[in-house]
Amino acid sequence: MKKIVFIAAPQKFRDEEYIEPKEILEQAGFEIITASTVVGEIYGKIKIRAVSDILVKDINPDDYEAVVFIGGPGASIYFNDGFVHNLIKVFLKSGKIVAAICIAPVILANAGILKGKKATVFPDGADALIKGGAQYTAKNVENDGNILTGNGPQSAKEFAKFLINMLNKHK
Repeated sequence: MKKIVFIAAPQKFRDEEYIEPKEILEQAGFEIITASTVVGEIYGKIKIRAVSDILVKDINPDDYEAVVFIGGPGASIYFNDGFVHNLIKVFLKSGKIVAAICIAPVILANAGILKGKKATVFPDGADALIKGGAQYTAKNVENDGNILTGNGPQSAKEFAKFLINMLNKHK
């Protein structure tokens, strides 16, 4: 079973962007491991509670096919996190998929991996993507190579389905 790691903030992650892709990916046969800055209960912006299985600092990219950053206001804790930026680069260098939804593509832009790449983001993050060298498309979901971005909760299901297609094509 292919494993995917979801990285969410310990609080104020966007509920739909976590639960909808998680359910769709699990139904497709993928195992989802949730990581955060804490282990144990984490809290969505609206109402859900989820469980963080591991700390972000303990993620081993060799164990996963993809990393997915969940959006929502809490995602800003990762915007300038050097460890997370390095982790993203290791995933990409290893040929793995890097995905982010809502405001979380700002993390990818700040990590420097969107230079010259097509990407989308929640409208509030458009300037950060452009500053990071991305070709901002404003689409619901955008894919460029092994990078997948989505622009918000309304795109969560489409984002998950696109990720499944990418993973199924992936070696």
